[in-house]
Amino acid sequence: MIDTHCHLDFNAYDEDRADVVERARAAGVDRIINPAIDPETSRAIVALTQTYDGVYGAVGIHPNSTASFTPEHLEPIEALASRDKIVAIGEIGLDYYRDRSPKERQWAAFEAQLTLAARLEMPVIIHNRDAGEDVISILENWVKSLPETLRERPGVLHSFSAPAEIAERALAAGFYLGFTGPITFKNADDLRQIAARVPLDRLLVETDGPFLTPTPYRGKRNEPAYIPYIVERLASLHRLSIDDMARMTTENAERLFALPT
Repeated sequence: MIDTHCHLDFNAYDEDRADVVERARAAGVDRIINPAIDPETSRAIVALTQTYDGVYGAVGIHPNSTASFTPEHLEPIEALASRDKIVAIGEIGLDYYRDRSPKERQWAAFEAQLTLAARLEMPVIIHNRDAGEDVISILENWVKSLPETLRERPGVLHSFSAPAEIAERALAAGFYLGFTGPITFKNADDLRQIAARVPLDRLLVETDGPFLTPTPYRGKRNEPAYIPYIVERLASLHRLSIDDMARMTTENAERLFALPT
């Protein structure tokens, strides 16, 4: 299994990061993709990918980190994107929930990073919080001019939590959808209904650790070893065996991020 989104570089893992990676392996999660939120974390993630065999990275600027964005901020992102084991640009997108960056700065950073991803022919990891219509409109326009190598794997809407219409438009544009701990929550029937309708070749599993811990560990720090709880719930929704869902989501992640098999 592959945890396609975990912030392993965050301070929450400082005391036991190596143990977290080892527990993941013991649980059958042999690869972890660590997305960045700014140039500083992008650099830290490159270092982590060199420390741990199964850790891969994405580099980029999160919408909540764009308040002072200028095009020059992309120079280190582009340089780091060429490093070994960096597989995507992300996480990038829009966040209207927190008032940490003006919308115009978020848009500028988002569109600039999409342009960079297209030029580098790298998929994107998309953050969307309370901005679904704007995010999907920008992405629908972006995919129209993608190179052939990227058209079948433009990226993922991570920790999907938007309405069903956004899911349908994202899938029509070629995107994958990532599901996290909330898929296991008691009050998440609407999200489970969406997940049950996602084609099997577009599903990804992720923790978004250290956040969004699944049941039965809700309230505690999340970590990649809990990915099997996400896989189990998706398997139930699609009436598949856990092994089949684990295999399919792993293959999907390998295809999207061009990971070695």
